Amino acid sequence: MDRRELLKMVAAATGGVVIGGEFFLAGCKNPGAEVGVSNTFTESDITFLDEVAETIFPKTSTPGAKDAKVGQFMTVMVNDCYEKKDQDAFHAGMKTLNEACKKMHGHDFMNAPPEHRKELLVALDKERGDYQKTKQKEDPSHYFQYFKQLTIMGYFTSKEGRTGATRYEPVPGKYIGDLDYKKGDKIFTNLN
Repeated sequence: MDRRELLKMVAAATGGVVIGGEFFLAGCKNPGAEVGVSNTFTESDITFLDEVAETIFPKTSTPGAKDAKVGQFMTVMVNDCYEKKDQDAFHAGMKTLNEACKKMHGHDFMNAPPEHRKELLVALDKERGDYQKTKQKEDPSHYFQYFKQLTIMGYFTSKEGRTGATRYEPVPGKYIGDLDYKKGDKIFTNLN
């Protein structure tokens, strides 16, 4: 899967343009990104992002988002590929997500049991979908859009996501045009 294919997949899954996608395609060399100016991430921020991502892609018989270090991936993408306004929106979104958890369940996201975390993120995803339908072009994306897109990108570009959650066939490999599929099989991918 190349970068363009990944961006198409993420856009289809989240119903919107991938934020920072043009810089991701260019190798994340955003000359306008103000790396480390006011948008630095602490270790507790990375832990928080890992927990958000793990709620989206939990560990089962396959690796979870924490195994793939998606929280660390998010920080790199935000710092290197996002414009200043998107970096600010991402950081504000972290606080807003935590406040939404307090409002819904009476405690911080980090203190929430898995079922509360899932309930919150499902509600935020619905809110994000409704927002995407009604927003104007000049409006920024809903803050949960950032988390969802980066989680999907981070997971499926990691070794853990590519080899543990998909039917991985390293390149070069032979072409099998009619690969058998049984209900419940993993999707097939190869790196090229």
